[in-house]
Amino acid sequence: MPSAFEPLIVDAHGLALHARQRNASGSPAVLFLHGWLDHSHSFDMLTEHLPDTWRLVLFDLRGMGHSAWLPRPASYQFGDHLVDVEAVLRATGLGAAHFVGHSLGGIIATAYAAARPERVSSLTLIESLGPQAGPPDRAVSRLRGFLEDLERPPHRKVYPHVAAAAARLRENNPDLSGPAAIHLARHGTEPVEGGVSFTFDPTHRRRFAQAFDEAQWLALSAAVSCPVQLLLGAQGLRFDEERTRTRLDALRLARPPQEIPGGHHVHMDTPETVARALVDFIPP
Repeated sequence: MPSAFEPLIVDAHGLALHARQRNASGSPAVLFLHGWLDHSHSFDMLTEHLPDTWRLVLFDLRGMGHSAWLPRPASYQFGDHLVDVEAVLRATGLGAAHFVGHSLGGIIATAYAAARPERVSSLTLIESLGPQAGPPDRAVSRLRGFLEDLERPPHRKVYPHVAAAAARLRENNPDLSGPAAIHLARHGTEPVEGGVSFTFDPTHRRRFAQAFDEAQWLALSAAVSCPVQLLLGAQGLRFDEERTRTRLDALRLARPPQEIPGGHHVHMDTPETVARALVDFIPP
């Protein structure tokens, strides 16, 4: 039976992040980064199948899960998430770790591995081959969208119960299994008047002021020097063939992409297989 996780509160330059770790004296050390509007409990099913000797560190990105929201009228930007990673590594005393990132978490992990190569021992990307990106001429429309979103007050919807919140998750993610949706909703909602609401800050739904174009993302990917593996859900998300090829070429994977039965949350759909891929890839 795996040992229990210990809660941690991490100070990210004045913002409190909710983190957890298992086996603080264990090795190797593995840091998990969750997807957009998810939380660290999305890895619960996966961590149950990982060796009890490993040191596992999980945390909620700012404004998601049980981490603190930015004060109004602040806006979230991509670089903020790298600040969170640095804060968690500092708080746990980790000079380096093996990174596992799902979706947005994989994008963050890739960017961090490019910027801090000495701190990322290996990189496992789960359903994550980079952002949508786009041509440089989208920069102006993106800035306009960012400013327009500032005028929309954040709306936090109330659901009558956790099951209704889980049903909403499945509407947005049709390939999300029922048990996975319930688990995400159970750990990602809190009681409010009239029912429950998701714990993420609705401000996260606003558009970023800036984003990487394709050339910039390829440059970041090419700067990753640690071993990289890519795990894909058989029914997961895909880019077009040309973009997939150029991004894979830039990343220089240590092994061919592995397709595993499941959807975008394949680590929740088939956790034993994903765990086996991690054990095979991460050195003891």
